[in-house]
Amino acid sequence: MPNRPLSSRVALITGASAGIGQATARELATLGARVAVNARREDRLVALVQELADRRDQGPTDDRAIAVAGDASDETVIHAMLDEPETKFGSPVDLVVINAGRGLAGSIMTSDPEQWDEMIRINYLGAAKLLREAGRRMIDLQAKRDWPKHAADIVVLGSNVGRHISPFSSMYGSTKFAIGSLAEAARRELGPKGIRVSLIEPGIVASEFQGVAGYDPESFGTMMDKFAPVLTPEDIARLIGFITKQPAGVHLSTSVIRPTKQDYP
Repeated sequence: MPNRPLSSRVALITGASAGIGQATARELATLGARVAVNARREDRLVALVQELADRRDQGPTDDRAIAVAGDASDETVIHAMLDEPETKFGSPVDLVVINAGRGLAGSIMTSDPEQWDEMIRINYLGAAKLLREAGRRMIDLQAKRDWPKHAADIVVLGSNVGRHISPFSSMYGSTKFAIGSLAEAARRELGPKGIRVSLIEPGIVASEFQGVAGYDPESFGTMMDKFAPVLTPEDIARLIGFITKQPAGVHLSTSVIRPTKQDYP
């Protein structure tokens, strides 16, 4: 049987219909976690849950994955994302990956202001709501458990451009700057209660993200060629797996991960 260091954990991953979220669901399942996956595209979640259920490297495959579709910034959906896995698996969520978000090409001067509200709602307010509710529940959970035998994790996906603001995506970068600040504030508040809040700031990752964000395929493709090979969603997923499988008393709180050849941002 493969090593399954997360076999006692129940994980929730938002934005899991593609890219980093989907790769993370696969990685955490490989490490033994039971996973709840969230996104708005329910058909993709159903396919992912079936894929995870059909795998044979996890030992018994019953009750290994569940889909909770919906807008990750909606409070009703947030409660469902945390309630339904506990009902399904008989254990509360103790590993949350806050990944749902969207990009936006351009600066404060050049980006489309009609998209600002949605981006801020998803990238910042939605993430903040889930962080708050997950943190509230994990405080109660960790108070009942024998720490440091049991870890609890909230992993927040930031961005390299949230730390090193770049003009070509500064409106998007500002939301990641904000959520990075919130993650650090939450770490200081929740860490003493046995809850690890980790911020991951990826550089360029090849996924459908760039197309949805509206980046020019030609110019962005040239930049990706310059830094090739760029990161893959699986690279980020492995980092999340590494962070969350550490002993409960060990915390990698902030991680910047870039393609080796990416000098800026």
